[in-house]
Amino acid sequence: MKRIVLAGGCFWGMEAYFERLNGVVKTEVGYANGDTKEPTYKEVCSNTTGHAEVLDINYDPERISLETLLMHFWKVIDPTLLNRQGGDVGSQYRTGIYFVDEADVPTIERSRDEEQKKYEKPIVTEVLPLDYYYPAETYHQMYLKKNPGGYCHIKLD
Repeated sequence: MKRIVLAGGCFWGMEAYFERLNGVVKTEVGYANGDTKEPTYKEVCSNTTGHAEVLDINYDPERISLETLLMHFWKVIDPTLLNRQGGDVGSQYRTGIYFVDEADVPTIERSRDEEQKKYEKPIVTEVLPLDYYYPAETYHQMYLKKNPGGYCHIKLD
């Protein structure tokens, strides 16, 4: 099993999109790489914690590669937008790739550099080690499955 943590704007849509992929074994939404311990959604939305809304992905590398996961990631975000995706604005909606395995860095950097060729503006997606992760509240987990009419900036169909 391998793990990668992705920030792509609102975590509801990210989870709804990635949990459908063959080889993704477990997903969980949460908050990452901020300045506070055990933040709440309300605190994160106050734009004072430094946390990003993220999707924690556990995947089977025998069934899906990191390259494939990143291809899907780039497909559902605009990596040139700083602190916003879709209608969501704030530092918690920044894009990022937070790795737990240093060996993944060359793959991530290659993927980002290849993606950059599609844009005139620079990609602002963070590529950083995962310093801190805290799961979001239970009601956020699999939110769009429980609330099919909920907001999502990602086209799911």
